[in-house]
Amino acid sequence: MIDSKEASKALAEIDDIVQRVRQSRLYELASLAAIWWGVLVFAGNLVTWAWPLYAGYAWIAVDVVGVAGLVALRVFNPPHHAYGPAFDIRLLLVFVLFFAFGYLCTSVIGHFGPRQQGTFWPLYFMLFYMLAGLWFGTAFVAIGLVITALTLIGFFYIGAAFPLWMAFVNGGGLILGGLWMRRI
Repeated sequence: MIDSKEASKALAEIDDIVQRVRQSRLYELASLAAIWWGVLVFAGNLVTWAWPLYAGYAWIAVDVVGVAGLVALRVFNPPHHAYGPAFDIRLLLVFVLFFAFGYLCTSVIGHFGPRQQGTFWPLYFMLFYMLAGLWFGTAFVAIGLVITALTLIGFFYIGAAFPLWMAFVNGGGLILGGLWMRRI
């Protein structure tokens, strides 16, 4: 028979293991999402750099395919608890609100040019990465800070090759960050 002290210690160890499993599952899914978006953002920036006339269409495609991929990721990797559906419409509404607010800032209020748009969207995305990191793990904060810093360096110091820079910084950064989260 174990005493209450040993039982408390055993329960604390079990709780610690449960927390680590939850974080590893979160990091696994988040890493897939980061790699998915990284590939799409890399392609969108390459199109912006090589064929600027098609950039608007490319980014609409990146956003639609990106959101569809995240919805599919959620549907095919439902949470491992007994409550709630595999797909929650609120997830889709989050993206609608996210993009609507970004559009309002960049095109209605701000009238941003291509370079400002190419800076705003990664910074906006990384803000939410870093906010998520405050709850879900420091990897999100680290990825967000690095991509934010490199984006600002590119905005101020990289000339016409800025979209190419962003392909590697934002797209490549998300891919590397996703791969890194898989190893944590």
